Amino acid sequence: MSISIAICETECGSALCRRSKENVLKVLVRDPLRYGDAAEYELFLPVGDAMDAFDDREGFVKRNRIRGDIRTVYLDRLKDPEDRAVLERITERTYTGWIDLSKVADEIRRGLVSGSLPEDQQTEWDSVSFDEMALICASCELSWDKGRGCIGSFGPDNSLLPDIASRYGCAVTASVPAGVSEGRRYTKEDALLISSEIPILRDALGKEGKLAVKRYMGTVDRLEAVALISLREGCGFRFF
Repeated sequence: MSISIAICETECGSALCRRSKENVLKVLVRDPLRYGDAAEYELFLPVGDAMDAFDDREGFVKRNRIRGDIRTVYLDRLKDPEDRAVLERITERTYTGWIDLSKVADEIRRGLVSGSLPEDQQTEWDSVSFDEMALICASCELSWDKGRGCIGSFGPDNSLLPDIASRYGCAVTASVPAGVSEGRRYTKEDALLISSEIPILRDALGKEGKLAVKRYMGTVDRLEAVALISLREGCGFRFF
């Protein structure tokens, strides 16, 4: 397995994604029915049941371009609105558990957001396409990993860099494996310490030999880049 480095981008005023990531659009709940029209649902039924609703079964298939290998018909994918209306009368709603926050009162919205875990939220950023995301990240000044984004590689979990760092007195870099297991959030103060460790690590790698330089100098460069952003923006960072 590998270890990644990431800045806490939503703590950065310069992050181009910050507004989108903080704009929560939907929240996953266990009891969606209590939220009325804000509760999202799907309408679907077995293809055989759908076809049985029409005398002209072949016409239904042709109008809606239904492939022969389809087993389930999702009503929102039907091409013919009249066919969809017919099936809506015989199809029960299957609730997804997602609540559209634009359809609830502000007080309820605040409660749902504050009471939910990040993994149970959908933000505006989640709706951005990969191509759009790549363009945004490439133009963001926090994209410290050579324009590829604000997450980069520290290396494999059996990297010897923490051991080397420990032997040369670089405590923060040496703490990375423990930081991963503990879910530690590193601070601006840690970034200041890492900045002081960078020249020591570069010198240490030279002493450890060409193979160490080849394997770990890129990681040291990335550590320096993250530390500089943390110091400039006052944000945290983490390893995972």
